[in-house]
Amino acid sequence: MYFQRLRDLREDMDMNQTQVAALLHTSQTVYSRYEIGFQTIPVEYLLILSEFYNVSVDYILGRTNKKELNL
Repeated sequence: MYFQRLRDLREDMDMNQTQVAALLHTSQTVYSRYEIGFQTIPVEYLLILSEFYNVSVDYILGRTNKKELNL
């Protein structure tokens, strides 16, 4: 599954893949694989990104168009 929203959210924050990868304590290559859907993104990374971007995990996964993060 290709996660266009991961890329869109990253670009909306004017960040590059290396910066997001550092946030997740992984490499740029691994993070790139998440964005293109070549590798499954771990749940813990989804949770970190959800909080960082202030959007729901369902939004990142394309299950909803509502961005709100309900904590």
